[in-house]
Amino acid sequence: MNHARSIWVTGAGNGLGLALVEGLLGQGHRVAASGKPSEALAALSARFGSQLLCLPWQLHDEQQAALASQQICHAWCSLDGLILNAGTSDYAADGLADSELFEAIVTSNQLAVEHCLAHARPLLATGNAAQVMAVFNRYSALQLYAPTQTTAGWNNLPQWLREQRQALKAQGVALTVVGPQSLKTPVTSAQAIPEAWTPQSAAEELLQRWPQGEPELVLEALDLSELWPLPRK
Repeated sequence: MNHARSIWVTGAGNGLGLALVEGLLGQGHRVAASGKPSEALAALSARFGSQLLCLPWQLHDEQQAALASQQICHAWCSLDGLILNAGTSDYAADGLADSELFEAIVTSNQLAVEHCLAHARPLLATGNAAQVMAVFNRYSALQLYAPTQTTAGWNNLPQWLREQRQALKAQGVALTVVGPQSLKTPVTSAQAIPEAWTPQSAAEELLQRWPQGEPELVLEALDLSELWPLPRK
């Protein structure tokens, strides 16, 4: 990205989402951040002023997603990019048992992704070479329902997004899906080795690769809690 763009980042309160916001701001872009309130996000807001637009963050609630998109529309009228941090645990309630937490991550991210994409599409359609990037981890990429059946949009969120690719392309919007390699539906024959990504190193790599418009990127992380902190017990 060689010129300033307007980009909405979800799950932006900590970890990878926060690092993506900071990286984009450092590149001179205007960023709309939907993130659970944090000291780090507040510090970025104080540092970058009007370059950073802080939005509602509980995007699994359709009204919150609609309000966020309305605020973007009022501020900028269009969007050039949407980064869906679809690995965040922000939408899961605090204090969930481990047996409930991972399903909550999948289902709440599914709602947030569907709501955000639906409300962002009119803004992206009027953007400049608009792009969407959705980033998953091994939890949010799980196939929860009928896991023995063929992967499809109704039982797997990354696949659901892939099924939106043609409609987005018709609007002039490119889609990049980022996540762990799936054994059932591998996107590359190359072996992906888990790496010790930090939020900053992962964000730097993704922001460098995103403008190239690759439809699929593989991200395997050794420590998921480093990039996507889990809610406190």
